[in-house]
Amino acid sequence: MTDDYRALNKANWDERAPAHAASPDYYVDRFLREADFVSDVVRFDQPRLGDIRGLRTVHLQCHIGTDTLSLARLGAEVTGLDFSPASLAQARQLAERAGTPIEFVESDVYDARTALGASGFDLVYTGIGALCWLPSVRRWAETVAGLLRPGGRLFLREGHPVLWATDETHTEALVLGYPYFELAEPMVFADQGTYVETDAEFTATTTHEWNHGLGEIVTALLDAGLTLTGLTEHTSVPWNALPGQMKRGDDGEWRLSAHSERLPLSYTLQAGKPA
Repeated sequence: MTDDYRALNKANWDERAPAHAASPDYYVDRFLREADFVSDVVRFDQPRLGDIRGLRTVHLQCHIGTDTLSLARLGAEVTGLDFSPASLAQARQLAERAGTPIEFVESDVYDARTALGASGFDLVYTGIGALCWLPSVRRWAETVAGLLRPGGRLFLREGHPVLWATDETHTEALVLGYPYFELAEPMVFADQGTYVETDAEFTATTTHEWNHGLGEIVTALLDAGLTLTGLTEHTSVPWNALPGQMKRGDDGEWRLSAHSERLPLSYTLQAGKPA
């Protein structure tokens, strides 16, 4: 497989980064108005995340940096990493305007050890909607293990692979329309829009994406030498993933309008590198 997926996906994210920063869905104005404001994604997992004050942290695939800034506001010493220069430009601007020192590094996630150095981080954080852009979850797990110091940990909150396998164009029923397991070849999508509220029009519309089964993710981390310390499946996700079948709660999370017990929508996974 060539690296064409990187160029296509980077063009997609580069074009959308300014629209995401301007969208009310990312709450940039609230970040600038309220010194203690953190993103819904980080707030949802705060009890599991625990005290991260002083931890040397890297946020992989950080996009425009709202979760990165949130981690910094909880006291972590954070570095954000992303392959999209346009996303990083927005992230740097947000951090500067918020008066928070955060280093942002441009790199593909698979090259993170070269870009950042090995075995230097207490915490590797990865948020919602990241793993689907990577063709090999094993390479990702090896990267995470290489970044962590002995005794460090991974904290991952992601959309559930069962959700990623669900065809969101069916508004009348839950329909599995995409692969659950990782395949060598990508799923190819052509999407004129994006997942936030915006009037922007886009020309970079083709993306290559992959799903990774929960067992594949866990096994990859174990094979990379990490120890699983937590795995919680959730009946909610922080965006309207299945239009017409979901309602939003007061916590900003979206759940199925009926029979929420029928589908896992996201999960939180933690793993540690043995000391």
